[in-house]
Formats: sequence, structure tokens, C-alpha cells
Amino acid sequence: MTLDILAYGEAMVEFNQRLHDARMYLQGFGGDTSNFCIAAARQGARSGYISALGNDHFGQKLRDLWLAEQVDASHVANDPQAATGVYFVSHDQDGHHFDYLRAGSAASRYTSAQLPLEAIAGAKMLHLSGISLAISESACDAGLAAMAHARKHGVRTSLDTNLRLKLWPLERAREKMRAAFALCDICLPSWDDVSALTGLDDRDAIVDTLLSCGIGLIAFKLGAEGCYVATASERRMVPAYGVEAVDATGAGDCFGGAFIARLVAGDDPFRAARYANVCAALSTTGYGAVAPIPRAAQVEEILNSW
Repeated sequence: MTLDILAYGEAMVEFNQRLHDARMYLQGFGGDTSNFCIAAARQGARSGYISALGNDHFGQKLRDLWLAEQVDASHVANDPQAATGVYFVSHDQDGHHFDYLRAGSAASRYTSAQLPLEAIAGAKMLHLSGISLAISESACDAGLAAMAHARKHGVRTSLDTNLRLKLWPLERAREKMRAAFALCDICLPSWDDVSALTGLDDRDAIVDTLLSCGIGLIAFKLGAEGCYVATASERRMVPAYGVEAVDATGAGDCFGGAFIARLVAGDDPFRAARYANVCAALSTTGYGAVAPIPRAAQVEEILNSW
């Protein structure tokens, strides 16, 4: 089966603190590119995942999740020598906070030699994030090799900036993300990430810098403001959809999956961003990165009345 979207990165098991009881954590799933794949699949795209899992109970739970969500996991390797990553989300008056147990995880041991080159060349879109490149040197090399292979075969590439300075120092992040920008067709930056990576604090100056790297389309995620969509010829703000949010975990991943799914389906970037804004907003109305991701019918119902 030809896939619309292949994503590369690390999936993890999530434990999310419930606001009403600090001792209670709800088990779910996360990992930005896995969240992205599931969001895309729930909008109707044929998505697949490239990664590695430990040969453990948590790894099997993720495989069960992808099977249920119709995400192709045939290119996810088993590593019997390493564990599947885990992370915790806690909440306080300053927002949500992440603590990770991922050092030496199966995904961090992934190498370029493991890449499913034929599947990448046959997809319509390859997606990565800054985290995909940050978890280890070998994973970074594999991600950049995957992007280069996709471009060589006419497959479009998308990149979410997702910057985690706990995973790598800013100097290395800037170096490797510059290399990724040069291989990127569609960029999905967030403000804190891309301002740190570029050293700029002006929205249009950041967009100019990204376009100068050869990126053709930018969907700049600006939270409650919405999304600033830019190409070489047009720039336009697409407003957010307002909701009563309880947990923003994974909202940016949801936006990305929905946005790319709608682009692959044929929407223009501005319509795709409007759709993705609604999808991401709805994903914040429940707990966890995956469970509250809406399906296409829910999003379309709102779009028809908004």
C-alpha cells in the first residue's frame, strides 16, 4: 500500500497527571511524530511510522495503539537490547511540564542502515521533528538521510521545529536544524523553538529566514493567535478556534498531522490551516496527547458552522 505520510521519530508511553489529584496519573501515549501520525490517520490520511521500540510491554502497547488507529507500523523495528521510552506530564499554575525517561531508548539507537528506503521513496510525504534529530547522533544521521532520500525521489518533506534543549545544546541544534531546513519543503515552527534557533524575534524576519533556506511553505504555529501561513508569494494569518482547554499536550503535533493530511488530500495551505486550527483546539479539551485528537467528522461539523 502506498502511504500518504511516513513519519520518523520516537513514540513513548505517557503518564499524565490529573489536575484534581496530584497522585493520580493517566496512562496514555505520546511522542510528537507518533501523535502526528495518529492525528493524520484520524483525518483520513494513510500514515505510517518509522522507529524502533523495546521488546517490552510498553512497546507492545504502542503497536496495539497503531493497529487500532490504522497507522502502518511495519517499519517499526524491535530492539531487544533497549527499552521503550516513557515520559510524565505534570500540571501547575505555570502550565504543563515534561519529565522523560528516554536515554538509551530503542528509538535513540536507530541508525541510517535501518531506514526503509523503498517505503520512503514511495510515500507522498515524509515528516520529522527536531526531537527526531535530537535524541541521539545516530538517530539524527538517520533522519537527515531519510530527508535526503525523500527529496532525491521527489517525495515532499515536512519538519516540525520541536526544540528540546534537554536533549541537545543550542549550538548543535542550530547546526543540525539548518541542515534539516535545507532538505525541507514544509516547515511547522512554533515561536519559542524557531526564535531560539534563528536568534530572531520578529515573525516576518523568521519567515524570511526560513524561506531563504529553500522551504516552500511555512505554517507558523502561534497558539491562541492561530497560525501564520507563508509562501514566497503570500502571507496570511489564519485565526484560532476558541475552546475551554484543559490540557495542551500534543496540540502542536495534532495541528501538524491535520495540516499535512489536508495538504495531501488537496486543500490549499490556508484552508488546511483553518482545518488544523480547529483540530488542534479540540485536542486540548481532554487529557493526554492522543485520546482527545478529534476525527474528521467532528472537525468538519465545526468548520461548517464556524
